[in-house]
Amino acid sequence: MGDCGGFAIGSPPSEEKPFMLRLLPWKFFVKHAARRYGVLDPATLLARIRSFAQPSEVAEPMELLRAGIVFHARGLVNAKAIQHNLDWVWPYWVERQFNPADPSFVPRAFSFSHINLTHRNWTAIGLPDVPVYPIIDPRGLLTPLHDGWSLDFWIVTDQGQCLLPSKLEDAAVIQQLLLKPTLTVKTQCQQDGLRLELATNMVPMDLANAEVCTRVVAHSDKDGWLVVAVRPYNPEGVQFIHRIELESTGDAFRVNKEATVKLGERPDSLRMAHYAEGDVYLDLPERADQHEICCDVGMATAAALFRIQASIPRELNVSVTLERDLKRLSKPVNVARSWPEALSGSAELRIPDARMQFLYDAAVRTLLLLSADDLVPGPYTYRRFWFRDACLMLHPLMLIGQLERADRILGGFPARQNRSGYFLSQEGEWDSNGQVLWIAARYAELSGKRLGGEIERSLRKAVRWLARKRVTANAPPGTAGLLPAGFSAEHLGPNDFYYWDDFWALGGLKAVAEYRRQVGDLEADHEAELLAAEFAQSIQTSIESIPSSRARGAIPAAPGRRLDAGAIGSMVADYPLQLDPPGEKRLMKTAEFLMERCFQQGGFFQEMIHSGINAYLTLDLAQTLLRAGDPRFAQLVRAVADLASPTGQWPEAIHPQTLGGCMGDGQHGWAAAEWIMMMRNSFVREEKDFLVIGSGILPEWLVEGGEIHFGPTLTAWGPVSVRLAGLLLTLSAQWRDTAPNIKIAVPGFLAIEADPSDHLFQLKKL
Repeated sequence: MGDCGGFAIGSPPSEEKPFMLRLLPWKFFVKHAARRYGVLDPATLLARIRSFAQPSEVAEPMELLRAGIVFHARGLVNAKAIQHNLDWVWPYWVERQFNPADPSFVPRAFSFSHINLTHRNWTAIGLPDVPVYPIIDPRGLLTPLHDGWSLDFWIVTDQGQCLLPSKLEDAAVIQQLLLKPTLTVKTQCQQDGLRLELATNMVPMDLANAEVCTRVVAHSDKDGWLVVAVRPYNPEGVQFIHRIELESTGDAFRVNKEATVKLGERPDSLRMAHYAEGDVYLDLPERADQHEICCDVGMATAAALFRIQASIPRELNVSVTLERDLKRLSKPVNVARSWPEALSGSAELRIPDARMQFLYDAAVRTLLLLSADDLVPGPYTYRRFWFRDACLMLHPLMLIGQLERADRILGGFPARQNRSGYFLSQEGEWDSNGQVLWIAARYAELSGKRLGGEIERSLRKAVRWLARKRVTANAPPGTAGLLPAGFSAEHLGPNDFYYWDDFWALGGLKAVAEYRRQVGDLEADHEAELLAAEFAQSIQTSIESIPSSRARGAIPAAPGRRLDAGAIGSMVADYPLQLDPPGEKRLMKTAEFLMERCFQQGGFFQEMIHSGINAYLTLDLAQTLLRAGDPRFAQLVRAVADLASPTGQWPEAIHPQTLGGCMGDGQHGWAAAEWIMMMRNSFVREEKDFLVIGSGILPEWLVEGGEIHFGPTLTAWGPVSVRLAGLLLTLSAQWRDTAPNIKIAVPGFLAIEADPSDHLFQLKKL
């Protein structure tokens, strides 16, 4: 693509430049200004940068540019605010990443901005139908409002001894996520005779309101103070506080006129400070009685102090109103279900491995939490909609029986499709149409229902968009019939003709063709089936055109690429799309390359952008091994379990040294989705014409005298539950029409070709 923008061959430009802009010699003006001020010519620089990628109609999606600008704008603020004020109490990630004695230390030097690259970990709490997500960091720091300021809790003795959670070593802190009766993050910190116990959850007040509440218990062997501190930052960095006021009742702060911090009782002392005075922490525990603070810089801090007597626990209940975020919702909350009500009927896992059991239960709640309104892949950094994440998170939601929720989310897809038929999350990513076709057909298959007229019309438009979008005339070698070069959908590298996009298109077309055949829409079925055949031929021809010296029997990320970590994108052909039978030779070669060359700490290390261990892509590889009957899948499952945070969450990418998050959201919904898929497929796995039962059951789950169970889970043939007690396997199913062929393949036992009319099977050890 040239400096003025461009488009892929065979495709129209996505946006015509205004007439006057095309007439103006803007590059001349830019070059002249650059020379005058002695800086690089940005037009030339952009051309150089884009030369590393294939020409494409969208170089960088505007949405990602906007997000990146916001992200690094905060990083610039961090650069100005943090390194010159290291005597403040900062959040956990800063205390570690800015500490030269810590393994998390990152030199700042010429860094453009200072951002959290080592401990992007947090846990959202909330209610299943309320799309508001307060988050808690690994040291109990509470950020009540989206992208807002935070509350911290400290102990300061009269002698000046402090318990500051963010500064404690890992051994001094225990954090866990409690699932019942509601999501609660419990954090315990202890050091030198001081102990803090924090338990934070969300409490519904009525249909229109909710509050986030923290129960604080402080223990000290000396007289001192429990401190509730209002902090101008969150787990991403600085977040401005301009004004803090003590309300007339004397027992609450009003922060930025957007939320009220209810202290539960009047504090015994108050301290406030603006930026020029430094952190309020610096003057503790001196007594004062300030009621208001304003700070033009936006770094106001406040501390409410509550007296502690030695050896007598001090308890406090602090809550924060959430009216700002609730008012910003696109539609009012009109359901107030409890967690047990929302989970009713969902597939249950019962295994003796307490860690893996907890990870499944937490993952189910993560998906329900993140699908309260739009289905978003994270509660904070990724709290926005992408079709890719939505489709891959919708799949396990449907499989565990949450069809009503899935129906609501899927019903919103047509409104996000543009007039051309493109399911648009962001320009320049071409995988979304195939993903929507696939998940819509999968919904019909699992539910046994016909799709509504509106979504069927939108799917027809999506098929025709794919037909028009393919590269045809004057295509670069190996790309004829593929989708255009696009922005890296799964962070596979610079813009390129990614097989990831094409495999999704093929999988979606095949799925929707089968759906239309089932409902008798023969004309539309023929349209999708014919296009699928053309895509399949183009992909096959492209892959076969890659020199063997580059492909080495595997499938690179794109026709012109060598084998590298980006080849993980090609594995989508096996899982979840199952475009070939299990164990397809080229895909297994690709998997072998990735496991040999791209693994750290037992998990797949994505070198492209992520620069971290990726839990969900590791589990995708485990699914390929499981399909192929390769027992190494179990190693990958165990590794991912070990990489989860103490609260059962996975950030998008995990730092191989600190094992904290290094990219993306600190609680990633796609990772939770893949853990659910892994557990489900271990018990009940679907192939094209048959069910495989128990092929992923781990040997450590088979405890003598114990019982394991999964279900009911939806399949293409109806809901299924599996129970294994000793050598007796019970299969409970409600077949809709014809029953499938069934293969029982529990590792360590003889395989059984089962009669679907039977439900009890006696296993025999190998």
